[in-house]
Amino acid sequence: MKTSGAVIRVRHGGSGPPLLLLHGNPESHVCWYKIAARLAQRYHVVLPDLRGYGDSSLPEPGPKHINYSFRAMAQDNVEIMEQLGYRRYFVAGHDRGGRTTFRMCLDHSERVIKAACMDILPNYHVWTNTSKEWALASWHWMFMAQPEPFPERLMSAAGAEFFLRSRMQIRGGTGTGFLTDIAFNEYVRAYTLKTITGSCRDYRATATCDLEMDTADKDRKITNPLLVLWGARGPDRSDEFINIWRRFASNIQTFEGLPSGHYMQEEVPELVYNHFIKFFVA
Repeated sequence: MKTSGAVIRVRHGGSGPPLLLLHGNPESHVCWYKIAARLAQRYHVVLPDLRGYGDSSLPEPGPKHINYSFRAMAQDNVEIMEQLGYRRYFVAGHDRGGRTTFRMCLDHSERVIKAACMDILPNYHVWTNTSKEWALASWHWMFMAQPEPFPERLMSAAGAEFFLRSRMQIRGGTGTGFLTDIAFNEYVRAYTLKTITGSCRDYRATATCDLEMDTADKDRKITNPLLVLWGARGPDRSDEFINIWRRFASNIQTFEGLPSGHYMQEEVPELVYNHFIKFFVA
């Protein structure tokens, strides 16, 4: 589907109220495969690849990588949902998709009926409160934000299987045992110079234009009804998460740490599914 800034690969299906599901790094829309079919029995499920990821296009970065900002990604998805006939919808995002969801709630609050942010803290807090534990577990934030082509060349040389498993086992509560061969093979297939470049541009935007936007909006709060899920077995987890979130959102309806690492929709899909069907009701 063509938006004003990219060509986005979208899968959608099912019947019921619209539910937009946004993936994170280093994955694609495939990360929802353990729950998407069941959700489609209750919702019209919309599964895009974020710009630069999966089979979506690779726009030019623009000044300060503005074309890979969460604002740009949010705009893509607003336009996708409008093309599908929806002006209001449910949204859930994991990792980078969670940050896109956060920005969508700020920029397009009237479009979002309810939102779920999965295993993230708001970007402004992350950059202004970096800890040793977080930096060691999330080393890719700094590495992938380095100037082009340094990280792209190293990631390409490392190879898909090695890099993906190395990334995902650090943040997975069970290593990479949650990955099925079908899903992992799809992540490997999509690990190309194009998607490596797109994901690095994403992280460069996070450290530059996204941070500038989030600094400007640091005193604004999300007012949409919000579900916050986090992986209690991941690194650098804290009982302070709820207090941090309350500084950025005024209508948190559910906040729960799940017995998983970062990739909760793949590690504990049944728990995520149950949270979704309980929360995403009109």
